[in-house]
Amino acid sequence: MLAVLAFLVLCSYVMPQGSEWKLKDGYSIKFSSDNPSGVFNSMTGVINFDENNLSKAKFEIQIEAASINTGNGLKNKHAKGERFFDVKKYPYIYFRSTSVTKSASGYVLTGKLKIKETEKEISIPFTFRNNVFSGSFSVNRLDYGVGPESGMAGKASKILLIDISVPVTK
Repeated sequence: MLAVLAFLVLCSYVMPQGSEWKLKDGYSIKFSSDNPSGVFNSMTGVINFDENNLSKAKFEIQIEAASINTGNGLKNKHAKGERFFDVKKYPYIYFRSTSVTKSASGYVLTGKLKIKETEKEISIPFTFRNNVFSGSFSVNRLDYGVGPESGMAGKASKILLIDISVPVTK
């Protein structure tokens, strides 16, 4: 019995103490295109990540859709409205990972992105350096029912580049 207790105490010092990371202030969720560009200012989530145990990695993120800021009050109003994000009915954008794999330049995070009622699998190449997750990927807004394809509002770019930088702490 004493040997088992000694082993458990020793393991508590040798084995990693978990891989849960807390989001720090200073994160950035930017989107860019010919029209519009901007940021989302409110995000929460759970990140479990251990470079040595990718099979246990888990990313669950929610972005407050109403935190969108294009730098233009009228564009913000349209973006929050029924034709685009419909933030009253769909207050959050969700991402839930299904896997993380190693790549030549870092990692690839695969998971489900849910905007409004549409959920699609996406892959996000990312790096993890100095306790900061950074990645870029593209999204077609029409795939998620965000905005019309024609008319004045249809002039918004269909493909948006998303750049994410998330500093974390243990």
